[in-house]
Amino acid sequence: MLVSADIAPVPASQVDEPDSLVARFGADRPLVLDSGATLAPWQIAYQSYGTLNADRSNAILICHALTGDQHVASRNPITGKPGWWENIVGPGLPIDTDRFFVLCSNVIGSCMGTTGPASLNAATGEPWGLSFPLVTIRDMVRAQAMLLDHLGIAQLFAVVGGSMGGMQVLQWAASYPDRVFAAMPIATGPIHSAQNIAFHEVGRQAIMADPDWRGGHYLQAGVRPAKGLAVARMGAHITYLSEAALHRKFGRRLQDRDAPTFSFDADFQVESYLRYQGESFVERFDANSYLYITRAMDYFDLAADHGGVLANAFRGIKTRFCVASFSSDWLFPTPNSRAIVHALNAAAASVSFVEIESDKGHDAFLLDEPVFFATMRGFLDSAARARGL
Repeated sequence: MLVSADIAPVPASQVDEPDSLVARFGADRPLVLDSGATLAPWQIAYQSYGTLNADRSNAILICHALTGDQHVASRNPITGKPGWWENIVGPGLPIDTDRFFVLCSNVIGSCMGTTGPASLNAATGEPWGLSFPLVTIRDMVRAQAMLLDHLGIAQLFAVVGGSMGGMQVLQWAASYPDRVFAAMPIATGPIHSAQNIAFHEVGRQAIMADPDWRGGHYLQAGVRPAKGLAVARMGAHITYLSEAALHRKFGRRLQDRDAPTFSFDADFQVESYLRYQGESFVERFDANSYLYITRAMDYFDLAADHGGVLANAFRGIKTRFCVASFSSDWLFPTPNSRAIVHALNAAAASVSFVEIESDKGHDAFLLDEPVFFATMRGFLDSAARARGL
C-alpha cells in the first residue's frame, strides 16, 4: 500500500487559525474574483521578517510556488521543517532581513490559513469543498494587494517568486505597475503550456479517482483521498527534477536489498523516494486545494489578458526586472523566460536576464545554487541603491 487513507488531514487549526499572522476581511471588504464570484468574509495568512522602515519603502513580497506556503523562513508548524527558502531569506542572505521588510502570504485557495476549499464557509458552518469558487493567479495577487492595503504599504520595493510564484510576480507587474519598484520572476513563464496542463490533469484525476475523495466532501465524511493525492504529488515531483539529477541521486540502485524481489515492492531507490514524497505531502496539504491551485496555474495566460500581445502587459512600465531561468528546467524551460524578456524589451522596460547552468531541474531555485544567489543579491543591491535604500 502506498499510503494509508486514515492519515490525519491538514490540522483544522492551520486552515482557519494558523500559526502565523492573519488579516481578516469582513463583509464590507469582499474579495471579487475573476469568475465573478465574491468572497466575504475571507482571510489571508502571512509571515513577516525584518522591520518596515519609516517611509515604508523597503518591503519585499515573496510569492510562493504551488505547494509552498507563508513559512518561507520559519519552521513549518505541521512538518517541523525549516522554511522553504531559508537559504535565501534571512540576516545577511540575498533577501536580507536586516535590510528589508519581507512578507510572504499563503495564496487564496490554499490550506495554510488563507481562505480556500478546506476553510469553513461562514454561511453553512461546513468546509467549502467544491462549492468554493475557482480562483486565478490574478485573484491571488488581488488578495495580496488587499493585504498590503491593510498593512499600509502603498508600494513594494520588490516582488520575488519562482514557478507559480513567478507567475504572481508577472501578474503584480501587469496589474499594479505603480506599486512595484523591482520584480524578479524565476523559473516561470507568461503562460501555462499544454504539457504542464496535461501533467496537472493527471494529478487531478488521480485525486478524484480515489474513492475517499467523495466528490470533494471528504472532510465532512471524516476521510481523505490520501492515496490519490500522494500519486498526484509523485507525478508532479518528477517534473521538478531533471534526468541528470535523478541519475545522480538514484541511478538504478536498489533500495535496501542486493537483488530484485520480483514483486511490485519499491525495489529501486527512486521508487522509494517518490513514495516518501507522496506520503509526506499528504500530511501538510489539502487535496481540494491541490485541485484549485493547479487549475489557477492552468488558466494563467498573461498575453490573453492584453489582446494576445505579451508586451502590452508591460507597456509604459517603470518597474525594473531580473528574469532568471535554469538550463535543465524542462517544466518552465528557458524559452519561456526569453519570451518574457522579449516582451519587456518590446515595451522598453528595464530588464536583465540570466540562464543559470544547473543539472537540478525546475527545483534548482529552491536548492543551493551559488550563481543564483549571487544574481539575486546583485539585482536587489542594485535596485536598492536606485531606490535610495
